[in-house]
Amino acid sequence: MRDPRLQELYEEFSYLDDWEERYRYVIDLGRALPPLEESERVESAKIRGCASQVWLVFDHEPKTGLITYRGQSDAAIVQGLLAILVRLYSQRQAHDILALDANVAFAELGLHDALTPQRSNGLKAMALRIQQVAKDYL
Repeated sequence: MRDPRLQELYEEFSYLDDWEERYRYVIDLGRALPPLEESERVESAKIRGCASQVWLVFDHEPKTGLITYRGQSDAAIVQGLLAILVRLYSQRQAHDILALDANVAFAELGLHDALTPQRSNGLKAMALRIQQVAKDYL
């Protein structure tokens, strides 16, 4: 059974006929992502391995164990990819985050093959950081 959040995204993307429409939709998702505060765009929050600048921050709620991710990029398409990751992974417990494979999710959305190798590497770096944060809370 597909993860409910991934299913929701899959349904949204299924209405888009070609890569160009999906590309525009990804950019629109990125535009809707709230920007980080300037104080959050620090070196320790930067994602290494991305061609563009990407910052990822997180909050952990000790009582529930839920981790929430927030991020920002200076590139529109990367901001959109980040928005998808934030939507997929935020407000989850660490074990649920670790059970969700970003590569599989992006392949199911029809995005993985359309990304350049450089963007794929950046996506992998963002997903690895998300996973590492979750591992740190286990």
